[in-house]
Formats: sequence, structure tokens, C-alpha cells
Amino acid sequence: MTKKKNELIRVIPLGGVGEIGKAMYVVEIDEELFIVDSGLMFPEDEMLGIDIVIPDMTYLEEQKDRIKGIFLTHGHEDAIGSIAYLLNKVKAPVYGSKLTIALAKEHLKEGPVANQVKFHEVTSRSRMNFDSTHVTFFHTTHSIPDSLGIVFHTSEGAIVHTGEFKFDQSAKGSYKPDIAKMANLGEQGVLMLLSDSTEAERPGYTTSETVIEEQLAETFHSVKGRILVAVYSSNFIRIQQVLDQAFACNKKVALVGKTLENVFQVGHKLGYLHVEEDALISIRDVNKYEDDQLVIIVSGNQGEPLEALEKMGRKHHRDVKMKDTDTVLITFTPSPGMEVAMYQTMNHLAKAGAKVLTSSKKVHVSGHGSQEDLKMMLNLMKPKYFIPIQGEYRMLMAHSKLAQETGMLKSQIFIADKGDIVEFKSGKVRMSGRVNAGNVLIDGIGVGDVGNIVLRDRKLLSQDGIFIVVVTLNRATKQIASGPEILSRGFVYVRESEKLMDESTELVRKIVEKYVNKESFEWTNIKQEIRDTLNSYLFQQTKRRPMIIPIIMEY
Repeated sequence: MTKKKNELIRVIPLGGVGEIGKAMYVVEIDEELFIVDSGLMFPEDEMLGIDIVIPDMTYLEEQKDRIKGIFLTHGHEDAIGSIAYLLNKVKAPVYGSKLTIALAKEHLKEGPVANQVKFHEVTSRSRMNFDSTHVTFFHTTHSIPDSLGIVFHTSEGAIVHTGEFKFDQSAKGSYKPDIAKMANLGEQGVLMLLSDSTEAERPGYTTSETVIEEQLAETFHSVKGRILVAVYSSNFIRIQQVLDQAFACNKKVALVGKTLENVFQVGHKLGYLHVEEDALISIRDVNKYEDDQLVIIVSGNQGEPLEALEKMGRKHHRDVKMKDTDTVLITFTPSPGMEVAMYQTMNHLAKAGAKVLTSSKKVHVSGHGSQEDLKMMLNLMKPKYFIPIQGEYRMLMAHSKLAQETGMLKSQIFIADKGDIVEFKSGKVRMSGRVNAGNVLIDGIGVGDVGNIVLRDRKLLSQDGIFIVVVTLNRATKQIASGPEILSRGFVYVRESEKLMDESTELVRKIVEKYVNKESFEWTNIKQEIRDTLNSYLFQQTKRRPMIIPIIMEY
């Protein structure tokens, strides 16, 4: 505990609750503000055309003078993916492990950052001192090495953020957890525990990585032809396992995916990924080798492998065309909203003749703790208060029930939504209001310029198409000079709908003539009546509601 008496402690999730990904948490201790993680989330199906989703950082902009540090738990996209956007809005030092910092710096290469950034590498032995608190760290086991839990020490007890974790008794090296340090924190006193809920609905313990090694070894030694392994680009432990088995079978390895290549270079340079000399080949050289000699690791844009796999299955990929002798190992679980795309991709692979092995064949284990892992963390930390994080609402609820099974009271557990303030003051914890929070949508280089109205229009266009009406008026004579001309896209096939088009044209003509014969009129009134009339007529004829855009010009 810190010697200074802390008067006010607040924890505010800005992302990562009620959803998978987009982690961002604010810890306020007296006048100082700290940020834990700055992640992104991949778009849901209804977010048409959106590339990624990041947290709303309005509150951080408003409080930027109080921000003392940004702490990163690990190097996955859901924890560091929006760091460049954050550093364009606020100026603060960034703390993280060696690998996490290196991957975060890669994100900053994608675009200029307004402020000069100071990065600080930390380990489980590091201690960062601030006016209101000091911060320490502990190693956790995850699918990427150098993952950390973060501890803010206060006069009332520790605030512990576990990061994403599981307990694997076979974990070693930079994957090995600091269980003794976790237990020591629990003995010293934990005021609030923020703990990963991703697998809170899954019974038992998360399967050990040694099981995957055995399954991969069996597959690599038994199958004939090429082996294609689909991974998330930052799943270091899976990538290393594939490399190890390829080397053991004397196979060559090729990488597919720019993100995967960048992550591999960082991991290899820092010594987190090990590859034998001459074992790695360019994807453009795969045709120089026999199929039995090849292993191809596949990851797509933003680390998502499905796009690349689908192209291979359709035989549209530039470098790899699927063969009926190929074996595809899908070693990841699709994120929410990606399940349909996953099954469609598997269908394309099957049509191409490939043998597809998924998690049902024990090729995948989670990087997150299941119910018994989560209860173990709760028992080690013995928190006074508990805030489940990192999961959709049902996962947070499941984690809450697990905490009650370990002896915690419902009154000690706070299930927060994005923007909710969990406040400790005068010896009591309560919900004390909200701050601005939500989603910011990234489309191309646009940040937040696509909102609900634009998404609604995109959805409408995708469902019923567009109906454009163009009329040109002669200002002097107040007569129609040309048109009405109607353009339709995605609504009906024009050549087979001539009657519909002719009647629509006549309706527009009558409306325009009615208005131009008046002494004065407003363009907006004409356009609105065209929309209303055509909307009613087209729905009556087709039961569809296209987007109707009237364009009226003068000369």
C-alpha cells in the first residue's frame, strides 16, 4: 500500500465490457489519471464498409492534463490496436513489456503521431512511482509472450488489472505466470480486481498448450501434401508451435499476410520467435518445392486469416491456389459476428477439395482462462470488490456468478457498462454516474466521420438500392428543359421494368409542372414531394423502399 492517504479512487471502462476487444480502462487516483490498454475491435456485420472500431476517447481529451501514463497489458490488437489514435489526442508516456512496446511502435509507423512519445519497457520487477500511487507488474500466461497484469497500489489496497490470462502448468519462459506474486498481492490486500471474462462460460480449466503440440505433431507427421495453418498474426505461441513441427519434419515454411510478416519480423528480431536457418522461404517460391515439403502459415488483413483463405479456396489468391491434396488447420476461434464468414470460407475450401481441421479436432485452445482458471485468480487475489471485464454481457454475468461461488457477495461485484464510473470514496464503493463512451468507426482514413446515419444509409442501399431522379429546368420559361431522367442501381432491372420507370417518370413530371406554374416555390418542397410520392408508389408496386434522391438543376 502507498503511504499517502488516497481520498478518491475511480475505475471507468471506456471499452472491453459488453463486447470482445476494444479494451480501454481508466483508473483515477485522486488527481492523477492512468489508462490501461488502447485496443480495437473488428466491425460487426451491420457495420458496412467499416475497417475497425476504436473506443470513444472524448473523456480522455477532456482530462488530458491529468493523464500520467498509458499501461499496455500485452501486444494483441484488442489491447494496443488504437494506440496511434490515442497518442494523437493525448500526450503521455507508454509503459509495457519489451515485445508489447515493439508491437505498439509498429502501429505508430502507419501514420504520424501528433505528439512525441516516450516508451518505457517494464518487467515484473519494475516499479513506477507517481504522486498518488506506485505501479507494479506481474507476468501472466497468454497466447503472446510478455503479457502483464498491472497493479496500482493505493492506501486502501491494490487495484489489479489481470490483463488476458490463463493458468497453464506447462508454460515456461516468457509465458510463465508469476503465481507467487499474485498470491502475495492477495495477502497484502486487493481493493478492486478487474479480471478477464472471455471464457467465463466454459467449464473446467483451459486446455494446456502441450495438447496442441501433440495434435500438431500427429498431423504434421501423418498427412500428405501441403499443410496450411490459419492463425491470428499475433498468436506467437501457435506460430512457434507450427515452426517447431515444420522443422522437426524437415519442411519449409512460407508466410502469407503483411501483418503476419511484420509481426514475425518483430518477434524474430527480439528473440521471441525462433526459426532455423534456410527454413523460411518466400511465398512466391512455393512452386519450387514438392507439396510434402511445404507448410504455409496464413493470416489476412488486420491479422484476420479468413479473407486470405477464402481467396485460396476460390483460386483467386495471387500466390496460393488450393489443391485437393492440401490440409488446412484452422487454429483460431472466430470473433463474434465472424462465424458466418468462417463457415463460408470452410465451404470454399471443401469445394476445392482440401481437408479442413478445426477446433473440433483439438487444433485450438483458448488464450483465456476457463471457469476454474478464473476462480483460481479470484482465490489468489481475494479482492474486496470485483469488476469483471473483457467480455460480452453474458460473459461478465457468468464471471460474476463464479465470484459468488468463491464466497463474494453480490454487493461486492460491479458489472459496469462502457462509461460507467465505479467509485471508491469514504470507505464505500458505488456507481457514481457516467462519462462519454461508445464506438468510433474507422473507414479508410476517416476517424469517426461515419456515424449511425451513414450506416443506416449504407444498410438501406445494400437492401433496396438507389433511385435517382434528374430534372433540368429552364429558368426563363419555367419549363422542363430535359428529363425527368431516372437512374436505378440495385433496385430493379431497368430493361424488364419499363412500365414502372415510365409511370415513375410521369409522376415526377406532374409534380414538377405543378410547382413551376406557381409564382414562387421552394426546391426543398419539390424534392420532398417527389420522395414521398415515389416512395409510396414504388413500395405499392414492388414492396421495396430504395433510397430516392431527386436532383433538380437550372440553367
